[in-house]
Amino acid sequence: MSANVTEGPDGAEDAAGPLLDDLLPWSVPGLRLGRAWVTAPDPGTLRARWTALTGADAPERDRLFRPTRARSPHAGAAALPGQRTATGRFSAAPGPFPEPVRVLHEPFDEQWLLPDQRLIDAARPELWRVRDEQQLFLLEAGPQVLVTALLPAGRTGPVRPLHRRPGGAEPNLAPGLLDLLGARYGTWVAPEDLLCWVLAAARPGPGGLRVPLPAAAEQWRAGLELGHRLLRIQLRGARGGEPPRLPGGRRPYVRQALPARPSALAYDAGSETLYLDEGAVSPVPAGAWEYEVSGVRVLERWFAARTAYRDGEGLEALGPAEWPQSWTSELLSLVTTLALLAELEPARAALAVGPLLPSADLRAAGVLPPPRRSRRPASVLDHHEEGPGGQFALL
Repeated sequence: MSANVTEGPDGAEDAAGPLLDDLLPWSVPGLRLGRAWVTAPDPGTLRARWTALTGADAPERDRLFRPTRARSPHAGAAALPGQRTATGRFSAAPGPFPEPVRVLHEPFDEQWLLPDQRLIDAARPELWRVRDEQQLFLLEAGPQVLVTALLPAGRTGPVRPLHRRPGGAEPNLAPGLLDLLGARYGTWVAPEDLLCWVLAAARPGPGGLRVPLPAAAEQWRAGLELGHRLLRIQLRGARGGEPPRLPGGRRPYVRQALPARPSALAYDAGSETLYLDEGAVSPVPAGAWEYEVSGVRVLERWFAARTAYRDGEGLEALGPAEWPQSWTSELLSLVTTLALLAELEPARAALAVGPLLPSADLRAAGVLPPPRRSRRPASVLDHHEEGPGGQFALL
């Protein structure tokens, strides 16, 4: 990736591009759950945990709840935006079972969450307010950038929504950025285009992830095509898209039936076979098995999350008696996703940006630095939100 290095205060921007933090200025820390039992890979487990918790006597309920300084069963909390849950003291009135919502718990690991703010240390209501069918969330996972249509709820870094308001309104981009790029490249640039460019081009640099913006339209178009392919794969069929498929009719399938309670994961590169004890899935390309995020193999972490309850305590020890069929389907989909991303990694690494858009142009257009207001959440309330004890929340 070539660039013209210059001296002076704008040197880092001219050499590596502006910071991702300046191009998508509003970010929210990831959800801090405070207790592991509020998420699970299947919704049936969450119902079993809720039933055990609400059916316990007071001392046992306190123990199972696992209180923290932020949350205990003896306090209420506002309902999360878009959710209908009880808001009074959990110990006095737990209310009905909150319908679980699908979330991204770890990179590429979709799980379920109890959306009750009384159970979550820091639920980030500002993210729930902008969560809808048009929203995408960008995550930083070490040197990588990931995008999901699901609410990130687990051990993630900063969460950057693509839109600051529901309905795909007001992009979370530095003001003037899209107009500047559109004029430079002679084409309409949509918010999702910029997101796709980030997927293809973002790289670690001074101060954090940097996003080199090319001076020439040809490089922009090449990177944009790659970025849209990456986005389609990462979304995994969300928002009405087609689930990703391996080319040439290749697809992983179960060659030997999986056991009721698999306990170990292994891989044979020669036969491209993934073993779950004596159960076997193939073909599993080596790129899928080796795919890592933050130095951890995604498939190994995904599998570990689905067997961890067997060594858990309290509510975390509750889980399915046998491996659900839905987990097998998710595994096959995940293998396909990781294999396709691994195939595109050489193209992403070799992306030639060429000479960069000078930082002076970004500053002259008012894109950099982004205004302070762009780093704060927008006011999106067009309805009342229920606060603790049924009172309207004052926001």
